Amino acid sequence: MKRCVVGIRRPEMPGPTARRGTPTVWFPSMATMAAVLSEDNQALLQLIRDQRPKSLTELAELTGRQVPNLSRTLRMMESYGLVTLKKNVREIEPIALATSFKVLIN
Repeated sequence: MKRCVVGIRRPEMPGPTARRGTPTVWFPSMATMAAVLSEDNQALLQLIRDQRPKSLTELAELTGRQVPNLSRTLRMMESYGLVTLKKNVREIEPIALATSFKVLIN
């Protein structure tokens, strides 16, 4: 798992050209970034990386959280490219794509 570079960019701002060190995940505000990368969510990403649960039910048992609550959190994280939700026959397997972050602020 590689380190994820994150940045803040308002939707109306043009995106920078891709180059080394350019953020791969953009947040619209510091508040959004703080909510998405909260300590609880970072711990959730590390738990997914370390335990490799095969379903949201298994992840719920590991975390003590309800499946709908986890599903909302993971779908939001998936929209930022931090996790992928792999659909198997009857289950959804969460896969953490990043657990370490470098934040760039202008």
